[in-house]
Amino acid sequence: MNKKTLYIKNMVCARCIKVVKEELEKLNLNVENIILGEVVVSSTKDINENKIREVLELNGFELIDDNQAKIVEKIKVIVIELIQKQSEDQLINIHFSDYISERINKSYQYISSLFSSHEGVTLETYIINQKIEKVKELLIYNELSLTEISYRLGYSSVQHLSSQFKKITGLTPSQFKNLREKRRKPLDKVI
Repeated sequence: MNKKTLYIKNMVCARCIKVVKEELEKLNLNVENIILGEVVVSSTKDINENKIREVLELNGFELIDDNQAKIVEKIKVIVIELIQKQSEDQLINIHFSDYISERINKSYQYISSLFSSHEGVTLETYIINQKIEKVKELLIYNELSLTEISYRLGYSSVQHLSSQFKKITGLTPSQFKNLREKRRKPLDKVI
């Protein structure tokens, strides 16, 4: 039996996992394990990477071959998981640099440098931009106050959140909330 680990760019949510799994199974591959950005497949036949690449690209994903690109994608997945899925207690007490270094098993200096050279923005900027997208989502849902959002996302104060939000979006959180057309980005397009 042939077995292969595939690294896939742009997997950012549970729906992405579902689509990738379904598409790989249509290619008669056995999906043994799947998490954001990574899939282990097996087959009794040869695994045709070109066909996999083609199917993934039709669905907005990309097969990653380069080792550094694999690390960068893992970093993105870790940041998205932290911001999108964790409870507020975990995010408040977390230092992104320590957490990412531990998960990737490399120094933060290396990770940060690699990310910046590969993506053209600093890792810190990427984290901030992901947090601002989460703020937009929570503002649109209108279930939490700005104070609660600030606390949930680990900001030191509402003022810090508001100034960072304005710097990134050009709007205050209140102005954003009052827009008729909310401007959010898909998570895989946030840089």
